[in-house]
Amino acid sequence: MKRFAKVERTTNETQISVAIDLDGEGKADIKTGVGFMDHMLDLFIKHGLFDGTIQANGDTYIDDHHTTEDLGIVLGQAIREALGDKKGIKRYGTAFVPMDDALAQVVVDCSNRPHLEYRVPQLKEKVGSFDTELVHEFLWKFALEARMNVHVIVPYGQNTHHIIEAIFKALARAIDAAVEIDPRVKGVPSTKGLLT
Repeated sequence: MKRFAKVERTTNETQISVAIDLDGEGKADIKTGVGFMDHMLDLFIKHGLFDGTIQANGDTYIDDHHTTEDLGIVLGQAIREALGDKKGIKRYGTAFVPMDDALAQVVVDCSNRPHLEYRVPQLKEKVGSFDTELVHEFLWKFALEARMNVHVIVPYGQNTHHIIEAIFKALARAIDAAVEIDPRVKGVPSTKGLLT
């Protein structure tokens, strides 16, 4: 069964297109107009062993907010669609990823109960020209639209770029673990009988 989806979203502020294959090899084609997000999404695709094409055109002449927020929305929708009925998946995933001085843990549950718990130390306001508060904005919209429970915990780290990079790598690996097919799972892994 092919676990692939393509989702597009067009507003007066952005035009976003995301195509993702959950059972890929880490092939990424990313062009968002936000350099830092290109880097983070490239890491996400490669470390999750997904295949993904993510294209965006947004009002970055204002700032990166709308593009980054809408990337979270559309990527979340694409992953939710690619998962389909979620039959046979492990459902839960966790990953610890170090990046030099920083350590990030991300735990996810493909539960259809969206929630973001964001326990991250105060970041410097910017990495290059990117406003770091947008990391939370992206993750919250992603969790909402993927309908996942996402916990992001950074117990320590000094370099802001390293902290954010560790978060995106850990998110990818946690999702990869959660969406893995387990042949022992019959139907969906829930006593309720559904995760959709």
